[in-house]
Amino acid sequence: MTVLVGYASAHGSTRAIAERIGARLAESGCRADVRPLDDETAVDGYTAFVLGSAVHNRRWLPEAAAFLRRHHDTLVHGRVWAFSVGMPAALRGPWRRFAWREEAIVLDALAPLPGLSGHCLFSGVVTREQLGRVGTLALRLLGGHTGDYRDWDAIDAWATEIAETLLAAGKAPGR
Repeated sequence: MTVLVGYASAHGSTRAIAERIGARLAESGCRADVRPLDDETAVDGYTAFVLGSAVHNRRWLPEAAAFLRRHHDTLVHGRVWAFSVGMPAALRGPWRRFAWREEAIVLDALAPLPGLSGHCLFSGVVTREQLGRVGTLALRLLGGHTGDYRDWDAIDAWATEIAETLLAAGKAPGR
Protein backbone atom coordinates (compact mmCIF):
# COMPACT_ATOMS: atom_id res chain seq x y z
CA MET A 1 0.00 0.00 0.00
CA THR A 2 1.28 3.42 -0.89
CA VAL A 3 0.07 6.72 0.51
CA LEU A 4 -0.42 9.66 -1.83
CA VAL A 5 0.81 12.85 -0.19
CA GLY A 6 -0.63 15.44 -2.55
CA TYR A 7 -0.22 19.19 -2.33
CA ALA A 8 -1.13 22.48 -3.97
CA SER A 9 1.41 25.16 -3.19
CA ALA A 10 1.54 28.79 -4.23
CA HIS A 11 5.04 29.70 -3.01
CA GLY A 12 6.63 26.39 -1.98
CA SER A 13 5.79 26.27 1.74
CA THR A 14 3.02 23.70 1.33
CA ARG A 15 5.22 21.59 -0.95
CA ALA A 16 7.96 21.53 1.71
CA ILE A 17 5.44 20.48 4.37
CA ALA A 18 4.13 17.71 2.08
CA GLU A 19 7.67 16.49 1.47
CA ARG A 20 8.32 16.42 5.22
CA ILE A 21 5.10 14.44 5.81
CA GLY A 22 6.09 11.99 3.07
CA ALA A 23 9.53 11.54 4.62
CA ARG A 24 8.05 10.92 8.07
CA LEU A 25 5.59 8.37 6.69
CA ALA A 26 8.48 6.58 4.96
CA GLU A 27 10.59 6.62 8.14
CA SER A 28 7.65 5.04 9.97
CA GLY A 29 7.36 2.18 7.47
CA CYS A 30 4.77 3.48 4.99
CA ARG A 31 5.51 3.99 1.32
CA ALA A 32 4.62 7.52 0.27
CA ASP A 33 4.50 9.30 -3.08
CA VAL A 34 4.65 13.09 -2.80
CA ARG A 35 3.03 14.76 -5.82
CA PRO A 36 1.37 18.03 -6.78
CA LEU A 37 -2.42 17.96 -7.01
CA ASP A 38 -2.73 18.63 -10.71
CA ASP A 39 -4.53 17.17 -13.70
CA GLU A 40 -1.90 14.48 -14.12
CA THR A 41 -1.95 13.13 -10.58
CA ALA A 42 -3.81 9.82 -10.56
CA VAL A 43 -5.29 8.10 -7.51
CA ASP A 44 -5.17 4.53 -8.81
CA GLY A 45 -3.31 2.17 -6.50
CA TYR A 46 -3.54 4.35 -3.40
CA THR A 47 -5.62 3.33 -0.43
CA ALA A 48 -4.65 6.26 1.79
CA PHE A 49 -4.27 9.94 1.05
CA VAL A 50 -2.73 12.92 2.82
CA LEU A 51 -3.82 15.97 0.85
CA GLY A 52 -2.87 19.57 1.49
CA SER A 53 -3.19 23.02 0.09
CA ALA A 54 -2.14 26.55 0.76
CA VAL A 55 -5.07 28.64 1.92
CA HIS A 56 -5.76 31.88 0.08
CA ASN A 57 -8.84 33.94 0.85
CA ARG A 58 -9.90 31.24 3.34
CA ARG A 59 -10.04 28.56 0.63
CA TRP A 60 -7.86 25.80 -0.73
CA LEU A 61 -6.16 26.68 -4.02
CA PRO A 62 -8.29 26.00 -7.13
CA GLU A 63 -6.18 23.05 -8.29
CA ALA A 64 -6.62 21.31 -4.92
CA ALA A 65 -10.39 21.89 -4.93
CA ALA A 66 -10.56 20.59 -8.51
CA PHE A 67 -8.59 17.47 -7.49
CA LEU A 68 -11.10 16.76 -4.70
CA ARG A 69 -14.02 17.10 -7.12
CA ARG A 70 -12.35 15.04 -9.85
CA HIS A 71 -11.47 12.14 -7.53
CA HIS A 72 -14.37 12.35 -5.11
CA ASP A 73 -15.62 8.80 -5.78
CA THR A 74 -12.23 7.30 -4.93
CA LEU A 75 -11.49 9.55 -1.97
CA VAL A 76 -14.74 8.76 -0.16
CA HIS A 77 -13.67 5.09 -0.01
CA GLY A 78 -10.08 5.60 1.13
CA ARG A 79 -8.45 6.84 4.30
CA VAL A 80 -8.01 10.60 3.84
CA TRP A 81 -6.24 13.16 5.97
CA ALA A 82 -6.04 16.82 4.98
CA PHE A 83 -3.80 19.70 5.92
CA SER A 84 -4.04 23.37 5.15
CA VAL A 85 -1.27 25.94 5.22
CA GLY A 86 -2.12 29.50 6.14
CA MET A 87 -0.69 32.29 8.22
CA PRO A 88 -2.36 32.16 11.66
CA ALA A 89 0.95 32.18 13.52
CA ALA A 90 2.04 35.36 11.72
CA LEU A 91 -0.69 37.37 13.45
CA ARG A 92 -0.67 38.74 16.99
CA GLY A 93 -3.17 39.70 19.64
CA PRO A 94 -6.89 39.39 18.95
CA TRP A 95 -6.28 38.90 15.21
CA ARG A 96 -4.59 35.59 15.91
CA ARG A 97 -7.82 34.17 17.39
CA PHE A 98 -9.68 35.13 14.22
CA ALA A 99 -7.06 33.50 12.03
CA TRP A 100 -7.49 30.12 13.75
CA ARG A 101 -11.19 30.25 12.87
CA GLU A 102 -10.05 29.78 9.31
CA GLU A 103 -9.85 26.05 9.95
CA ALA A 104 -13.64 25.77 10.33
CA ILE A 105 -14.14 27.52 6.99
CA VAL A 106 -11.64 25.23 5.28
CA LEU A 107 -13.28 22.17 6.83
CA ASP A 108 -16.62 23.24 5.37
CA ALA A 109 -15.03 22.99 1.92
CA LEU A 110 -13.83 19.47 2.78
CA ALA A 111 -17.32 18.38 3.90
CA PRO A 112 -17.89 16.33 0.70
CA LEU A 113 -15.31 13.92 2.15
CA PRO A 114 -17.41 12.35 4.92
CA GLY A 115 -14.69 9.88 5.88
CA LEU A 116 -12.04 12.52 6.54
CA SER A 117 -9.76 10.95 9.15
CA GLY A 118 -8.32 14.25 10.29
CA HIS A 119 -7.36 17.79 9.39
CA CYS A 120 -4.58 20.03 10.59
CA LEU A 121 -4.02 23.74 9.96
CA PHE A 122 -0.35 24.62 9.81
CA SER A 123 1.26 28.00 9.45
CA GLY A 124 3.62 28.47 6.55
CA VAL A 125 6.12 31.03 5.34
CA VAL A 126 5.00 34.63 4.90
CA THR A 127 7.34 36.91 2.95
CA ARG A 128 7.23 40.51 1.79
CA GLU A 129 7.47 39.30 -1.80
CA GLN A 130 4.31 37.23 -1.39
CA LEU A 131 2.31 40.02 0.21
CA GLY A 132 3.60 43.02 -1.68
CA ARG A 133 3.89 46.46 -0.14
CA VAL A 134 0.24 46.91 0.79
CA GLY A 135 -0.13 43.39 2.17
CA THR A 136 3.02 43.70 4.27
CA LEU A 137 1.78 47.03 5.65
CA ALA A 138 -1.63 45.51 6.44
CA LEU A 139 0.04 42.58 8.22
CA ARG A 140 2.11 44.98 10.31
CA LEU A 141 -0.96 47.04 11.17
CA LEU A 142 -2.54 43.83 12.45
CA GLY A 143 0.50 43.26 14.64
CA GLY A 144 1.95 40.54 12.45
CA HIS A 145 5.35 39.97 10.92
CA THR A 146 6.73 38.15 7.94
CA GLY A 147 8.77 35.00 8.56
CA ASP A 148 8.87 31.22 8.56
CA TYR A 149 6.16 29.96 10.92
CA ARG A 150 6.28 26.27 10.06
CA ASP A 151 6.22 24.15 13.21
CA TRP A 152 8.24 21.14 12.11
CA ASP A 153 7.70 19.32 15.41
CA ALA A 154 3.91 19.56 15.03
CA ILE A 155 4.14 18.47 11.38
CA ASP A 156 6.33 15.49 12.31
CA ALA A 157 4.01 14.48 15.15
CA TRP A 158 0.94 14.63 12.89
CA ALA A 159 2.63 12.55 10.17
CA THR A 160 3.78 10.00 12.74
CA GLU A 161 0.23 9.76 14.09
CA ILE A 162 -1.06 9.05 10.57
CA ALA A 163 1.59 6.36 10.03
CA GLU A 164 0.75 4.71 13.35
CA THR A 165 -2.94 4.70 12.44
CA LEU A 166 -2.24 3.09 9.08
CA LEU A 167 0.14 0.52 10.53
CA ALA A 168 -2.31 -0.39 13.28
CA ALA A 169 -5.09 -0.83 10.74
CA GLY A 170 -2.90 -3.10 8.65
CA LYS A 171 -3.01 -0.74 5.69
CA ALA A 172 0.73 -0.15 5.51
CA PRO A 173 3.26 -2.14 3.46
CA GLY A 174 3.92 -5.66 4.65
CA ARG A 175 0.67 -5.86 6.61
